[in-house]
Amino acid sequence: MGECRPLGFLLGLPFALVALLLSLVGAVIWIIGTILSCLCPCCFCFAALTNFAVDLIKLPVKVLRWFTHSIPC
Repeated sequence: MGECRPLGFLLGLPFALVALLLSLVGAVIWIIGTILSCLCPCCFCFAALTNFAVDLIKLPVKVLRWFTHSIPC
């Protein structure tokens, strides 16, 4: 059953590269959101913004795991 997993990995690579670009955008948003939340801790929207950015940073790993588990053997 493990021999089909590399096929899912290879099929998921283009989508993982797009997700990697989104994670870089998420890293920039996270840095900006962290700085803004330190400057004005009363705004809770910056905390939500940084949580969204962390989800974007984790996106490539989630995409590859989804693709490898979606390929039937």
